Amino acid sequence: MCGIVGAIAERNVVNILLEGLKRLEYRGYDSAGMALLDKEQQLTRVRRTGKVQELADAIEANPVKAHLGIAHTRWATHGGVTESNAHPHFSSERVAVVHNGIIENYRSLREQLSEQGYRFDSDTDTETIAHQIDAELQHTNDLLQAVQKAVNKFSGAYGTVVMDQHHPDQMVVARSGSPLVIGLGIDENFIASDQLALLPVTRRFIFLEEGDVARITRTSVEVFNQNGQAVERPVHDSDIEHDAGDKGGYRHYMLKEIHEQPIVVRNTLQQRLTEEGVDANVFGANAEELLSQVRHVQIVACGTSYHSGLTAKYWLEEYANVSCGVEIASEFRYRKSYVHPNSLLVTISQSGETADTLAALRLAKDSGYTASLTICNVPGSSLVRESDLAFMTRAGAEIGVASTKAFTTQLTGLMMLTLAIGQYHGLSSEQRQRLIAGLQSLPAKLEETLALSQGIEDLAEEFADKEHSLFLGRGDQYPIAMEGALKLKEISYIHAEAYASGELKHGPLALIDESMPVIVVAPNNELLEKLKSNVEEVRARGGIMYVFADKNAQFESDETMRVINLPHVDPVIAPIVYTLPLQLLSYYVAIIKGTDVDQPRNLAKSVTVE
Repeated sequence: MCGIVGAIAERNVVNILLEGLKRLEYRGYDSAGMALLDKEQQLTRVRRTGKVQELADAIEANPVKAHLGIAHTRWATHGGVTESNAHPHFSSERVAVVHNGIIENYRSLREQLSEQGYRFDSDTDTETIAHQIDAELQHTNDLLQAVQKAVNKFSGAYGTVVMDQHHPDQMVVARSGSPLVIGLGIDENFIASDQLALLPVTRRFIFLEEGDVARITRTSVEVFNQNGQAVERPVHDSDIEHDAGDKGGYRHYMLKEIHEQPIVVRNTLQQRLTEEGVDANVFGANAEELLSQVRHVQIVACGTSYHSGLTAKYWLEEYANVSCGVEIASEFRYRKSYVHPNSLLVTISQSGETADTLAALRLAKDSGYTASLTICNVPGSSLVRESDLAFMTRAGAEIGVASTKAFTTQLTGLMMLTLAIGQYHGLSSEQRQRLIAGLQSLPAKLEETLALSQGIEDLAEEFADKEHSLFLGRGDQYPIAMEGALKLKEISYIHAEAYASGELKHGPLALIDESMPVIVVAPNNELLEKLKSNVEEVRARGGIMYVFADKNAQFESDETMRVINLPHVDPVIAPIVYTLPLQLLSYYVAIIKGTDVDQPRNLAKSVTVE
């Protein structure tokens, strides 16, 4: 959550900070602020509730120049959305702090600091960081040492950046559980919670490791590990070709990202899928040796990524002939679980920094798994660095909070993993060719499906007054129904639930009436006739249905059922294809409802706190 940007330079850094915040606003948009130090060592703070533009307007009204500054866009955890709770937080009018994460022991520290005479002006845990560092500065004139001593007293997660009026030539940063990346310039340096914020000013980055503390000046970067030892962290040159900083002519990032899916799926497949299948080495060094040993796959993920894992369970068990478990990361990490022999732990995350998923990976390292693999969209992220194997999805930066293209590229990667594991465990030649052909046809089928946008937009008009909905799917379409319900909830605020269609008669039928729309995904597969029986159960009780069906499935629209005919596809790739109309439906319903599509209330991208 939250977005952090910092800069130290000879030039004025205010616009650099503002641009960085705008690029990170998807990570939090309750409030925004910055602390600025000019060449006369005057410390200024500007904070506003609301979105970054409110902060930009305030600075435009009262321009400030500064060579050192830190900035933050907030997703509230401790304390309501008020200006006093907005970052940066000050102590003694000299120390300024921005922070992403949660200090779990902040209450006890707050009591101790209050006894020392510190006054708290906010309800946040972050203000504790500022006061604790100031308290340490009473015993040393070294800002780095003060931060190192302070962070040893914190429990929880933090990515924090500190500046001090008495040290105008530096920033000190600390990372524990929440990502930070240093951007390297020429006689200027930068810090951010995501490299996306810094792409306009640099392409050279240092990713801080767990427990690192670093001092950043205009001309140098010193990194110290959690033991206080000086260390060298590698410099990475970013090869991100697509800068997602603009909407590309689309009304919203989400719509842009929906329409990018044929391209990003093609990119994900490119030079990885051949006529013979998938070379295991696309998952990393030693992948062939590790994947050949796998007899069980344990998938751990959150939210949308969890739904992709649920879908992959069907593929892995049917085609790769290995058992598969799928668990929500926040549950997995807090219970004792049985580790099957020769198990592969698979984590899935768009950002690679999802706190619960990352904690699950770290927990699993000592649990007896043969290896760990992450399917991720961000090179250099914590999950990628800490996993034995990694598959990058090549979705490009995803700005819309409601995930779209990250999901379909995750599914694409998971089907490729099925091919890679299956070749060692009895995947037949016929099955292999079917999976390969399905993946090869996927970009074109996605394009065909997007061509149906107008019909889906028209259908969305009927949801203008709806408050509840049900989504139904069978087999590997059940997780897709779950994902469709999640999208509708996220951006239109309509209550939505998903059920396996066969469960309808075990309770949910009690909810059916003309005010409860039922959305059905109906590919032409072996469960189609069973699904048609479920549809009749809804029809018999006066329900109104919206059916996304294979054009060969023989559904016809009538007064109780609206049918959108989708291209005929092999059922093996149908879960990926049928995702798109559900994304479009959610988008157009949200437009009708007048909600903030890209930045829905109470949510943020990249959940880096528990």
